[in-house]
Amino acid sequence: MFINAGLNKFFNYMPMPKDMPASMMKVMHAFMEISWLMPLVGATEVIGGILIIIPKYRALGAIIVFPVMIGILLTNIFNAPSGLPIALTLLAVNLWAIFDNWHKYTPMVSDARN
Repeated sequence: MFINAGLNKFFNYMPMPKDMPASMMKVMHAFMEISWLMPLVGATEVIGGILIIIPKYRALGAIIVFPVMIGILLTNIFNAPSGLPIALTLLAVNLWAIFDNWHKYTPMVSDARN
């Protein structure tokens, strides 16, 4: 899902839904006004999605995609609640990948004096 969504930000091959709420259209227009934002989010989604596929780098991919996932979740909560089931499912998968690889993160947050 992340790879597909990221590539769509570069190639625009998926049509916008016709029944998109007006508030969501306003938010998407605002995002487009910041010319560097969508390419950054798209690249993050593609890179994070590829890394999640590769077991050795899944922990890194999950952390890279996590901020984007929070943005997706908040956007769906406040502007397009109809997309919330998909956003919650993706968040659950992302959290599972983070918790499943928690041992890889602990050296970064452990006390360096030990």
